[in-house]
Amino acid sequence: MSYYGRSRSRSRSRDRYDGPSRPSSRPLSSPGSTQAVPGALSSIFAAQQSAQDKINRELFVGNTPPGTSEMLLLQFLNGAMRRIKLCAENASPIVQCRVNAKFAFVECASIEAANLVLNLNGIPFLGASLKVSRPSKYTGPTVPAKTWQALTGQALPLGMSTDPAEEKINRELFIGNTTPEMTEQMLKDFLGKAMEQVGLTTSPGNPINACRVSGKFAFVELRTVQEAANALNLNNIPYMGAMLRVGRPSKYTGQITPHGNWEDILAKYMSGELQLPSQGGAGAASVVVTAPAVTATKVVELKNMLSAQDLESNQDYEEIMEDTKDECGQFGTLKSCIIPKSGVGATKIFLEYLSSDDAAKAIDALAGRTFDGRKVEATYFSEEKFNNKDYS
Repeated sequence: MSYYGRSRSRSRSRDRYDGPSRPSSRPLSSPGSTQAVPGALSSIFAAQQSAQDKINRELFVGNTPPGTSEMLLLQFLNGAMRRIKLCAENASPIVQCRVNAKFAFVECASIEAANLVLNLNGIPFLGASLKVSRPSKYTGPTVPAKTWQALTGQALPLGMSTDPAEEKINRELFIGNTTPEMTEQMLKDFLGKAMEQVGLTTSPGNPINACRVSGKFAFVELRTVQEAANALNLNNIPYMGAMLRVGRPSKYTGQITPHGNWEDILAKYMSGELQLPSQGGAGAASVVVTAPAVTATKVVELKNMLSAQDLESNQDYEEIMEDTKDECGQFGTLKSCIIPKSGVGATKIFLEYLSSDDAAKAIDALAGRTFDGRKVEATYFSEEKFNNKDYS
């Protein structure tokens, strides 16, 4: 049957139907129907734009003292903006504030106002120095800002940078060897309590502002640069069956901070050398183990990671080499990795980096780690000896 024949047949069938009107299989042709989809997309787009605009108008305020009220903080910050003439005398650039235990978020009237409020970073408030910065979900451009001290001529608080972004990097630490059972809140509470118990904090309360977990590692943000340096002494602290690795993140470019490990703190406590704050002492921050002065090189020597049995199988040797390059390449540009199979350098690992700064990051992250029950030693190695293949 031809197409036209089928069409005529359906037409006759419809003519014979005496029941209620049948719904048409064709789309309606009302004037407004063609705008339904574009209208919905416009609404979604508008909602997304509104949400992004709010993010761009929000700021994080860290290091707020306990008991800070939303109204007090809101009035204080608006008053500070008027005082240094970053807004009109009768203006209120900050329109909303919500306070948590040790930090707050403020919402500004406009993006331009938020850019100006960034200049309050470091402002003294009830005995603390507030940290004013963008929230972690902010993805917009970096806006240059000064500090309260730069605008008013006051002295910069100890450990605080004039660059808010740089200052935040100096307060962050990498936490390795975490397990899936460890939540952000669990890590924050555990590490913060450990620091308080051994005197690694500079003021009362949990020194950790935030924690974010990603797979087998996490990042924590401390409230001050000094407490971040003190927290490095938590390296190798046991938690939930794992030995946590605490070190600087790969993006850190500051100076090497001499520090010990959790074992060092416990040993000093057992020997009586360390007196905790509850016992009238200064705590672990005053007896941090410092590394002896050495000449920095581009080569790192690792000891106690391998045994003679690990080098017997060629397949095991290749796997160890590959794993070492992957792991140690995260600290910087790794030029070469040497693992002698025999001779005086057997069971040692030698890492040659592009710069001594990269080597320093590797030492900072690897020294003191436990590997198959052995405490890893990481030190600089002579570049001359390395180039001459002298691994003694």
